[in-house]
Amino acid sequence: MNILIIFDHPYGSGASENILHNRSYSAALLAATIRGLRSSGHRIDLIDLHKDGFNPVMSASDLASWRTKEVIDPLIADYQQRLLEADHLIFIFPVWWEGMPAMMKGFLDKVFAKGIVYSEPKPGRLFKCLLPRLKGASLLTVMATPTYIYRWLFGNPITKMMFRGTFRKMGINSLKWYNYSGMEKRTLEQRQLYLMETEKLFAKRWNTTY
Repeated sequence: MNILIIFDHPYGSGASENILHNRSYSAALLAATIRGLRSSGHRIDLIDLHKDGFNPVMSASDLASWRTKEVIDPLIADYQQRLLEADHLIFIFPVWWEGMPAMMKGFLDKVFAKGIVYSEPKPGRLFKCLLPRLKGASLLTVMATPTYIYRWLFGNPITKMMFRGTFRKMGINSLKWYNYSGMEKRTLEQRQLYLMETEKLFAKRWNTTY
């Protein structure tokens, strides 16, 4: 399978080692995920939003382009082409203020364009996905908030936005959320164990029928 990973963390995808002031558990999860996928022979395409210098702000010209389906930003055009070639999407990012970082939100706003990524056959009805190979999406998040509080007190805003508000509206229903909460309070051995489990998870995830 062709797996497209979209990664958002200011330190970048290279911050997977335990180096003070340049370490990201999101990046460590990314590295573990890639190891697992590669061990099963999947093709991996990585979008590192910070490394690419992606601008998440929707300007007036960006919105006009979005409405007319004329892509003026070559980086967005590149991202859209890579979406068209993906069998599965994996999003990896930290959760801040109970939501996604700005670059990830901007990726959805600017890259998921009507007429290119999806269509709206009838106003107020479900969208139609225009990504011919896409079968599903996975979401890996890192947060300080305990998962049960995030689910039951805050109402799980990330999955509402990413899954219910985006992919299910497009008719994509094979969706998985993996949350890693309170990692800053765990021992090094515990954090490493979670990474090992993540690597194993993605090594066997698609060894059977999708």
